Order: sequence, then structure tokens, then C-alpha cells
Amino acid sequence: MDEVYTFLKETAPTYYVATVDEEGNPRVRPFGTVDIFEGKLYIQTGKSKDVYKQIVAHPRTEICACAGPQWVRISADLVPDERPEASKHMLDAYPFLRNNYDENDGNCVVLYLKDATATFESLAGEPSHTVTW
Repeated sequence: MDEVYTFLKETAPTYYVATVDEEGNPRVRPFGTVDIFEGKLYIQTGKSKDVYKQIVAHPRTEICACAGPQWVRISADLVPDERPEASKHMLDAYPFLRNNYDENDGNCVVLYLKDATATFESLAGEPSHTVTW
């Protein structure tokens, strides 16, 4: 999990989350937040967004991030954590988010990755490897 965190935080800080909408169509959008809190890997969004509604309806998602010839693809269930402490930890790590979110606003939500499998690949000939947690 730490390897995934470092890749998303430092190597490829913009990653893409794939969900399914209510009609069964794929939806992909960029994200840029990642945090470790109480031993879990988290991302953040707003409850008012379609992506959150799609995650709640279909929690199994995929995340993909690329940096040069390297990439990681992560399959996981995204689980909302409603605790203000978890949101505060994320917002403290990304203070610019406080322009739009607050841990007590009822909109900010953090989600942790559960039953995750991350596969690291490279076009540079490095062997692929998988991490699960």
C-alpha cells in the first residue's frame, strides 16, 4: 500500500478513477488527492458530485495513474468514511481544498480502498508486480 501511496502522491499526482453511471456507462475523471489515515489509503471527493453517487451505487472501481513509461492500475472497493477526523486529515494534507470543503460541511467525503489489488507495469521492460491489501 505504501508503494501505491508514493506513486500516486509523488510520481503521478493526477490519477483517474473509473466508475459506472446509472445506465451502466463507464465514467472516468481525474483525481489528485491521496492520504494514509489509520493504516488505510484514502481519496477524497464531494457528496454532491455524480462520482460519489456512482461509487455508492457501485463501490468496485478502478484507478489508473501513469508517469512516463510506468503506470499502476488499482482495483478496489471504495468505502466512504463519514468521520470528520478522516476528512480533516485529508484536508490538512491538501489545504487548498479548504476553499471548497470543510470536514464538517456535510459534503466533503473521504473514501478508503478496501480489498485492493494494484498492478504496476512498465513499457521500459521492467517486470510487472502486484500488491494487495
